[in-house]
Amino acid sequence: MKIIKKSKERTAEDHRQLRDTVSGIIDSVCERGDQALRDYSVRFDGFVRDSFRVSREEIEEAYASMSPEELEDLREAKGNIEAFARAQRNSLSEITDFQPKPGISLGHRIIPVGSCCCYVPGGRYPLFSTALMLITPAKVAGVGRIAATTPVMHDTGKIHPRTLAAIDLAGADEIYALGGAQAIAAFSYGTEQIHPVDVIVGPGNQYVAEAKRQCYGQVGIDFIAGPSEVLAIADEHADPDVIAADLLAQCEHDPNAKAFLLATDESLARSVIAAVETELDALETADIARLSWEDYGEVVVVDDLKEAVSVCNDYAPEHLEINIADPDRIIEKLTNYGSLFIGGNTAEAFGDYASGTNHTLPTVRAARYTGGVWAGTFLKTCTYQRMSPEAAAAIAPLVSRMARGEGLIGHAIAAEKRR
Repeated sequence: MKIIKKSKERTAEDHRQLRDTVSGIIDSVCERGDQALRDYSVRFDGFVRDSFRVSREEIEEAYASMSPEELEDLREAKGNIEAFARAQRNSLSEITDFQPKPGISLGHRIIPVGSCCCYVPGGRYPLFSTALMLITPAKVAGVGRIAATTPVMHDTGKIHPRTLAAIDLAGADEIYALGGAQAIAAFSYGTEQIHPVDVIVGPGNQYVAEAKRQCYGQVGIDFIAGPSEVLAIADEHADPDVIAADLLAQCEHDPNAKAFLLATDESLARSVIAAVETELDALETADIARLSWEDYGEVVVVDDLKEAVSVCNDYAPEHLEINIADPDRIIEKLTNYGSLFIGGNTAEAFGDYASGTNHTLPTVRAARYTGGVWAGTFLKTCTYQRMSPEAAAAIAPLVSRMARGEGLIGHAIAAEKRR
């Protein structure tokens, strides 16, 4: 393995300062409720609203500001996302009357959570696509109360109209103009205006991600979704310009975003670096993308595809692109990723917007133990059992012996009374 371009390391001190800052915000919201939210709105957004909840009039105003084509684009993208989410939901089935022994009836129900908050980022860009990605599968899952929250445009107190329209079109029951770690705290613990929820989902900046981490337990979360990541595995057959474009598509999200190339050919690796520099000279978002690329862009030449697979599985990227002559050679060996994009035709950007898979995906190696948001994110699999008198009498001695072996005599007695 040969490192052509190395990324900057994130320091322990950076994480420590982040934890302390977010902890203070959460404590403030818990102690002071809406007043803390107002103070943070003035501090971070330059504006404070009388009501954090968005009115129907504001929603209609957002729709009126959009062209028919813009609205149709949202509907078409939502249609693809909804169709795939429904297919995912239909792949889950309940179990009824499974009998390991006669008279013992076991099963499980699939139950939607009662409420959720979909956090839609909105700092540098109006990420209206994320509204579709979060709310649509929640609706398909059957969540009873879907709240959505998103930051306002600075100094206005208003949500970007395309984001607001997307949130409403996707089917949110409540919409709030609130962002940052303070929003996560509010929907975890509640304030005067905001009733807490059971689950919070959605990506965000490092403060939002850290707030989700600290509030987990009080509220369920999907996973830690921080700055965007893409890892591309490429060989000499790949187009350097295409790879450069895909890497920069992630870099433009955030100065902390990570773009990583694993190349089997050094000539390709260096061509991609040159292509990145060429595109940055013309890219409108180069002020952000360049910072990300310079600090966290990484290019490594591997000895072979086996090594590429090993490095990739250890890194567990959010987005994984395979741009090699025969992708099927390694697909089954790749096990840790948020979402997979196979072949040079499959731009990661397609999944970001409209192909139908979800773009809310695990980062910072969380793909080792979870996938992305899907209909199942909002569902609980809950078991149940029922026994006949004969079955209860038959299993009671086994349970009694095991309970007494552990010293839990009350358990044993409870079993014995069924004999």
